Amino acid sequence: MNTASTSAPDRETPAGETRWLSDDEQRVWRSYLHATTLLEDHLDRQLQRDAGMPHVYYGLLVGLSESPQQRLRMTELAMKSKITRSRLSHAIARLEKNGWVRREDCPSDKRGQFAVLTDAGAEVLARTAPGHVAAVRQALFERLTPQQQESLGEIMEIVAEGLQPNEAGADLPWLR
Repeated sequence: MNTASTSAPDRETPAGETRWLSDDEQRVWRSYLHATTLLEDHLDRQLQRDAGMPHVYYGLLVGLSESPQQRLRMTELAMKSKITRSRLSHAIARLEKNGWVRREDCPSDKRGQFAVLTDAGAEVLARTAPGHVAAVRQALFERLTPQQQESLGEIMEIVAEGLQPNEAGADLPWLR
């Protein structure tokens, strides 16, 4: 069933009625989904091939490497990565098994833990980063003009700003 409407995007919709995507909006939305799915798959394959880890694990290592003393509380790392605590715990267990991360108890909170990047984790990150950057450049930046890159950056900032949680009671992944 084609639920797309060809009406103007700013047209008022009666209360209770769905404001379907226009044909142009539907095209943009599906192009976005298709491109981001392909990009994530491309980056996952590159990282699996070069380092034996998925993109999300690479992001965790990067997050730790950019933190003071290369450590973060597990809750902060989950928040920064936008993943559930359960998924983070599983990922950290795998990274620990590889010797790339270790957990440390938090001295001020008996229930809290830190994830800490190990020397081996920093080494795998340093070894993997050049290939990852090359994959990102090839897949994204080399396909866009400087003006398109600027526009994409501005658009993504607007989208992220609009989606940034600001409610105390919001259903946030890192609180699950």
